[in-house]
Amino acid sequence: MSDIAVSDGSGNSDGLKTDARREGLWMLAITFPAVLLITLVVLLPMSWLSWLSLFDENGAFTLQNYARLAVSGPYVNILINTFIISFAVTLLVGVLGYPIAYLMAQSSPKVTSLLVTAVLLPYWTPVLVRTYGWMAILQRNGPLNDVLVAFGLVNEPVEFLYHTSGAIIGMTQIMLPYLIIPVYIALRGVDKDYLKAAAGLGASPIVAFWRIYFPLSLPGFAAGALLVFILSLGFYVVPALMGGGKVTMIAMRIERSVMVYPNWGAASALAVVLLVVTLLLLAISMRIARLGGNFR
Repeated sequence: MSDIAVSDGSGNSDGLKTDARREGLWMLAITFPAVLLITLVVLLPMSWLSWLSLFDENGAFTLQNYARLAVSGPYVNILINTFIISFAVTLLVGVLGYPIAYLMAQSSPKVTSLLVTAVLLPYWTPVLVRTYGWMAILQRNGPLNDVLVAFGLVNEPVEFLYHTSGAIIGMTQIMLPYLIIPVYIALRGVDKDYLKAAAGLGASPIVAFWRIYFPLSLPGFAAGALLVFILSLGFYVVPALMGGGKVTMIAMRIERSVMVYPNWGAASALAVVLLVVTLLLLAISMRIARLGGNFR
């Protein structure tokens, strides 16, 4: 009897291994088109850019393209300026977007659907169209300055455009949906019984919000803020138009290195650095999220 039991167990083990092997091959076959697409669209171009970044204009091997990014004043200023603008946009989007997401989560279904439509409607409009629209609004003779002067808030038109402020304003309005939607989804997932329990224990609405509601919405807020920051690092159209040539970000410098000089090595090095920074930010955020989950 024991020999039969052992034989049956061995047969079951072999069958499970065969099923697992078959399932693995099936999953590989299913995911192969996606893997092939990612390889052709992402991995091969980035590998080619990484290879080009190791050569100078004459085709000679060099690390000067990367060394220039660390020691050259203009390149360092561009990198710093890009991160400062991206951080400022992320901060503004967080301050403006969280209250909107909170209002959406607390409103009735009818009002929420209207607010969701209002948030997503600009997102369906091309970026170039929205940018020119904001340039018309923010110009010296635009409606915003007319209102400010008419109400006596300013003595003369404010220079919103063709400065860093113009680029930040334009990027902020484009990035808002990328934070509002994740925060709204996180807020909708918060169980209202937690707030009722806090109120039953004597907590005021403000205390209940900061001690319960806000911490539970932080994963959605962090995901949206990270997405906004990473996307802001690669902006080109908005700072080029609303910055008026006075604001230079990494993407603009890459375009200039290719089209004006041209220097594919320098442009490729900038692209590789931008990619590496993005991957590092993703890795750090995932690590923080994992540590946060362990502490909870």
